[in-house]
Amino acid sequence: MPLDPAGLDGPTRGQARGGAWRRTGHGMYVPAHVDPTVPEQRILEAAVHLPEGGAVTGWAACRWLGAGYFDGLQTDGATELPVPLACGPEHNLRSRTGIQPTRDRLEPDEVRVLRGVPCAVPERATFDAMRRAEDVREAVVAMDMMAAAELSSVARMRRYLEGRAGWNGLPQVRDALDMAAEESRAPTETRLRLVWTLDAGLPAPRPNAPVFDLKGRLIGIADLFDPVAGLVGEYDGAAHRGAGRHHRDVVREDRFRRAGLEYVKVTSLDLLDIERLVDRVLAARVRALALPRSRWSWTLQVPDGWYDDPLDSASLDERLEHREWILEQRRAQVAPIGRPSVADPP
Repeated sequence: MPLDPAGLDGPTRGQARGGAWRRTGHGMYVPAHVDPTVPEQRILEAAVHLPEGGAVTGWAACRWLGAGYFDGLQTDGATELPVPLACGPEHNLRSRTGIQPTRDRLEPDEVRVLRGVPCAVPERATFDAMRRAEDVREAVVAMDMMAAAELSSVARMRRYLEGRAGWNGLPQVRDALDMAAEESRAPTETRLRLVWTLDAGLPAPRPNAPVFDLKGRLIGIADLFDPVAGLVGEYDGAAHRGAGRHHRDVVREDRFRRAGLEYVKVTSLDLLDIERLVDRVLAARVRALALPRSRWSWTLQVPDGWYDDPLDSASLDERLEHREWILEQRRAQVAPIGRPSVADPP
C-alpha cells in the first residue's frame, strides 16, 4: 500500500521510516511482519513494478494461475528464482533484486488480470517458464506441472509455438514437449521418469497408471509403470513419512508384489546420485523380467463403472474444452442445460 497521511490505508511518512513497515519499491509499503519469501507475496511485490501493458509471466504466472508446484525456487529447493516480468519492447524496466524484466513482445490478449495482478495467460506463462528453465528436464517439469494443474496441455502448447520461430529458448521448449507427460502429478515423478528414459535408456513408463487385479479391483496407482517388464516405480517423498502413510505404502507394495510385479522405491537422495539410481532401476528391471509371467495377475484394463464421471476418463484437452464451455455459458449468463458430451464437445 502507498503512504497515507492519515495512516488509515497505509503508513504515514513517519511510520514508514520505523521498523513496522518495509518498502517494496515505487513508494509501496508492506507491514514488516509479512513473510517476503512466500511465493504469492514475492509475485505481488514484483507486480507493482509492471509498466502499463506488462504482466507477470513464467513460473510466477503459473503459480498465480493456480499451479501450486511452481514454488519459485531452483532445484536445490533453497535458492529463489527472480519473478519474471514481461514488459514489452517499448519499456526498459531495470533489473533489480527479485525481479527479471524482459522486453519480449507481449500481445494484449496474452494478459489477464487475476486477483488484481496482470498475469500472462497459461500458454504464454508456460512458454516463458519452459524456455527459461535451467535445462530441458526442468522445462519438461514445467509442462508436466501445468498439465497436472489442468491449466494447459501439450497440444495447446504446440499450437502456441506456431508463429514464434526465432524466439529465444524455442528449441528447448520443443524438445521438452516431446518428453512431456500429462499424467505426471509431481515434479519428482517427472524427474524420476526422465532418469528412467534419458539416463537408464529404458522405454518410457506410464505415469500414474491404475493397475487392477483380474477381478477388476484396484491394486494401486503406480507412480511409474513398465507394463512390458512388470515393474512399478514409486517416489517415496516426505509426505510418506507418517506412520499411517508408511503402513498404507507397505500394504500397497505387498499387493503389487502378490500380483507378480517387481518394485523399485526412490527417495529424494536417489535423485542426487543419478549413476546409482540408474543402477538400481536397471537392476529392478532385470529382476522384473526374470519373474515368471505365470504369476502375473494384473491388468491395465479399466473395469466398467470405475469412473464416476465421464470427464474422469476424458483427455486433458477434452476437460479443458468442457471447462471453457462452462465459463462461456456463465459469461453469457445462460445456465447450461445438462452436460455436453465429452466425446462431442460443443
